[in-house]
Amino acid sequence: MSSQLSPDNPDSMIESRSIDVVPLAERHGKVWHQGPFWFAGNFVLTTLVVGFTGPTMGLSLGFSILAIVLGVGFGTFFMAFHANQGPTMGLAQMIQSRAQFGSRGVLLPFIATVFVYVGFLVFDTILVTQGIGIFPEATWFWYPVIIAISIIIAVIGHDLLHLIQRWMTYVLMAVFVVITVFAFIHFPNAAIDADAAVNTAGWTASGFLVQFSLSAGYNISYSVYVSDYTRYLPPKSSAPKLIGSVYAGAGLSAVWLMSLGALLATYIPNADPISTLRDVGDMIFPGFGTIAVLVSSVALVSIMGVNAYGAMLTGASAIDGFKPMKPTVRLRVVSLILVGIVTLVIALAIPDDYLDSFNSFVGLMLYFLIPWTAVNLVDFYLVRRGRYALLDIVHGDGIYGRWAWKGLTAYAAGFIAMIPFFSLSFFTGPIAARLDGADMSFAIGLLVSGLIYFVLSRGQSSKQEEEQAIKRSAEEFGLDDSH
Repeated sequence: MSSQLSPDNPDSMIESRSIDVVPLAERHGKVWHQGPFWFAGNFVLTTLVVGFTGPTMGLSLGFSILAIVLGVGFGTFFMAFHANQGPTMGLAQMIQSRAQFGSRGVLLPFIATVFVYVGFLVFDTILVTQGIGIFPEATWFWYPVIIAISIIIAVIGHDLLHLIQRWMTYVLMAVFVVITVFAFIHFPNAAIDADAAVNTAGWTASGFLVQFSLSAGYNISYSVYVSDYTRYLPPKSSAPKLIGSVYAGAGLSAVWLMSLGALLATYIPNADPISTLRDVGDMIFPGFGTIAVLVSSVALVSIMGVNAYGAMLTGASAIDGFKPMKPTVRLRVVSLILVGIVTLVIALAIPDDYLDSFNSFVGLMLYFLIPWTAVNLVDFYLVRRGRYALLDIVHGDGIYGRWAWKGLTAYAAGFIAMIPFFSLSFFTGPIAARLDGADMSFAIGLLVSGLIYFVLSRGQSSKQEEEQAIKRSAEEFGLDDSH
């Protein structure tokens, strides 16, 4: 990890960068590494649960898988296109948003992002404890241990996360190829022999739409930290290969695990991710189910490290917009410890019967991020076309200003347009109710925010002042400003 050693301590294994620009001298890594990173990042028990939805609503296995493939294919498109921002700008994902919203105007999506990260950390902590299966009621012991391990991984940083995710891909594939092949052969034949299929209905429009929307929204939610893990790549990295690698990794794992979830929910009543996986594995040979659950739990701890890392970067970016902070190793470590403490307090305080409401709260926070990804992508690909004054983004008081009205207007309009399509445990919008709970708000938010921002920014190529700032930034970081 010599490429990211602390400049203050050359022998340190801890990553030194956070919300600052990664210099050319520290750029490293290979584009193909992104594939296994996002494969393992998406190959977790929570992904399996998404696939339960269609069959529990009476949708047949075939139509459930079709909805999954279409939904994942659509949602991963937006996520993957954020990947190219990393090598182009050398910045963490959310701090880039200052160019569209201003260094202080971006606070709302920043706060929502941190809540989403912490929400996933809490949910994953509970799930890992159940997966370990040894005195799961001893949450006072397991929660701190699990969170501490994920924080340590995040403290060491970018390269360790990539290494773990890459090796976890090979392990996960080895285990789940066996389980998937067995499940797709065993259960349909068992149902034919014993007439044991639980969900045998064919087509339901509501089931298809709900399964599609959940599958699409699930991968769109990864948009908030894609370039956190591509920003160390060299600037000349191939954009098509990079986007394709991220798309293939995140898309394949989601389709695979969600489809397996749909199969299990079709033939097993009240399917539960942990007990069902354990039971199916034990059908292959005794003890294999326990191995599968433990491997899945380790993978979940790894993705907890990814979430903690993202929470640290986003939280530091938010505070820096109001009180400039020097991006030191100490800042990273202290920020991550705070993330861990908040996660632990919430995990210990939340009763089991409030977990569904808590998940709805996380879902609500995700709504705040849909307009953000639309504005961010339109600005990068269609308006400024990857040309930014990086110094002004990092310092927060330059040409992009504190509050950028075009981005904020497009964001607000998109969010308001989404409200009738919301589908939560405590609120269902009128259009979502007509669709039997199908949540298509992400499509509306993407379209409205993206279109309004493009119209407001139409004809705005880099102005003279911005061009001068871009040249200063290019000279400062040794970048080529001709692209």
